This record gives sequence, C-alpha cells and structure tokens, in this order.
Amino acid sequence: MTDDPVRWPPPDLDFNKPTIARAYDVLLGGKDNFEADRVLAQYAIANIPGLQESALENRKVLVRGVRFLAEEAGIDQFLDLGSGLPTQENTHEVAQACNPDAKVVYVDIDPLVGVHGRALLANNANTKVVVGDVREPDAIMAEDAVSGFLDFDRPVGLMFVGMLHYLDFEIAHGVVGKWRDALAPGSYLFMTSLVDTGLPAQQELARITKENLEEGYARTPEQIEEHFGDFELVEPGVVYTALWRPDGPVDAENLSPGEQLGMAGIALKKR
Repeated sequence: MTDDPVRWPPPDLDFNKPTIARAYDVLLGGKDNFEADRVLAQYAIANIPGLQESALENRKVLVRGVRFLAEEAGIDQFLDLGSGLPTQENTHEVAQACNPDAKVVYVDIDPLVGVHGRALLANNANTKVVVGDVREPDAIMAEDAVSGFLDFDRPVGLMFVGMLHYLDFEIAHGVVGKWRDALAPGSYLFMTSLVDTGLPAQQELARITKENLEEGYARTPEQIEEHFGDFELVEPGVVYTALWRPDGPVDAENLSPGEQLGMAGIALKKR
C-alpha cells in the first residue's frame, strides 16, 4: 500500500482481469475500464434484470447519505472504503459542497483508482486517495494519508458503500468490527450491500460476481443490520436503497427489480 506519485501503468495492473471498481464503472457509464470489465458488466446486465438501475440507485443513495452526514449530522471527515473509481457526485464533491473544509480519504484495492484519483484530486488538499485492502484495517490505519490526515479522536463518517458483499460474512463482520472500535463517539457508519430477500436476481448477481471476481455474497437484511453492531440506526433503518431518504416520492409497494437488489443504512456510535 502506497501513496506514490502518479505512475502509468501501475506495476500491479492486470488489463485482462476484471475488477470490482472497473466493472462498477461500466455500470455507471464511465470510461475508466478495460475490455475484461466491459465483458463482465454486459454479461451481468444481460442476466440480471435491473442491474444497471441498481448501480445507479447505489450511487444516488451515496449522495443522499453523504449529504445527510455532512449537513444534518455535522460530519466533516470521511473515510470511504472500497470507494471505486471517481465518477460524478463523488463523496468529496458532496461533502465539500456542504462544507468546503470537509476532509475525505478514498481507499480501494484497484491500482487504477489510485492513478486516476490522485490525478483528479491533485489540486484538492482536503482529499486523499490510498491504494489498500479493506480486509487489512490495521495497515490502512497506519497510512499517513489516513491516520495523519483524519483525526480519529473526533467523529468520522466511515463508508462501506457497495463493498461489503464482496467479502465473506465472517470476514466482513470482523473488518467492520475493527473499524467500529476505532471510531470516536459521534461517528457514523454508512453501508450499502447486495441483499437477499429471496428474489432470484439477488442470488444470481451474487453467483456471477463470485464466479468472475472470486467473491460475491448476498446478505439478508438481518445480516446487514448485524454489521452495525451496537450503533444506533438512523431513520428509516436498513431499507432498500431507493427507500433510504429519497429526494422524491417512491412507491414502496411497487419497486422495480433494480430497486430490490441492494439495501442501505446509516448508524451512529453513541458511546
């Protein structure tokens, strides 16, 4: 894990192997991806109704969640784990629109995220990008761009948005637990995850993800809630992403297939 200057190509970049960040970039209509990522994304889109809509819904709830944290909760420092490639309305853009002094650190395992992120943010002193594995919280915390930049004695907005379903439940639970312990009271945990409520498309997405990216798991709503530990969920709790504080009316009784692939929640550490 390093915060080296921009290099191209990154030494550990494999153009022939799809990654989570780049496949997600395809779903969002981005351009920072390779043929292997596009093949995987198109295969998944062809086999899972509403997949692209779900990716867009996940992005929309990220915007709403960060806005809530920055505006209503007063959070001014964010750690976005498994952030993916920069796209429209990134965490730092939303947070810094509310508070120009808000600090944001992005962490992702894909070296391309580091290259593009650092180039994009070269003139933004309040935002940093770290290439690292979220399964190694101690190593991430040891990075100067994390612990030397964010003040963990103060509240932090910790984000696992569209990321934890790539980890086995027990591994994910241990990782989140370590981060929960590291947070100061007043911090918030923001998560979205592929959900399993019994719909075939949910399990099919998990299967395709695991088959092509090595890991992929659909969580039950109860398992997603378990990741929050003893943190206090803010209203409306863990719900489908489209129902988490939507900007406009949503027919909760007639959600589309894409609106039923993921759930979101935010919780407060009170003590």
